[in-house]
Amino acid sequence: MPCLALRVTYVGELGWELYCPSEFGLRLWDTIREAGHDSGLTPGGYRAVDSLRLEKGYRVWGADITPDVDPYQSGLGFCVKLEKGEFVGRSALLKKRESPAETKLACLVLDDPRSLVLGSEPVRIEGNVVGRVTSGGYGYSVGQSIAYAYVPASCQVDTAVVVDIFGRWFGGRVAKEPLYDPTASRVRA
Repeated sequence: MPCLALRVTYVGELGWELYCPSEFGLRLWDTIREAGHDSGLTPGGYRAVDSLRLEKGYRVWGADITPDVDPYQSGLGFCVKLEKGEFVGRSALLKKRESPAETKLACLVLDDPRSLVLGSEPVRIEGNVVGRVTSGGYGYSVGQSIAYAYVPASCQVDTAVVVDIFGRWFGGRVAKEPLYDPTASRVRA
């Protein structure tokens, strides 16, 4: 069957995305599942993908990154190549780089791994509400509850935070990211 394979990952592991015409979708699924059966291949759903992307620090559009935040604020400044010449938005990005935002997207790890956020929970530092959770969940590879939140840009790694989850405040800290495979050796295997 015709299939385009792209070596990309949104989960922090060596990965592939496969694209084929929809009429071949079921056949492709069955073929891969059968071929991987003896190797222990197991189908995984969206929540598995989301857990892995949280551990790796990959941002999700519409929650962690939106049209309201710039790449520097969301930790994606390394993706901006201002030296490549003129492009739409370049002058705005130059201004953003020169005058950083007051907030940044930070990885938070909660003290209680069973305390899970869904998004939009308030975050306090030193008693003051300073931000909100954008996304989060449980990181199965690292065994921790992970939340991403916009916090003051001055926050450093290990800054203590508390997050409101259904009316109860749970402690945590700002963590260095990514939590999983910080040298990216697995995606370059």
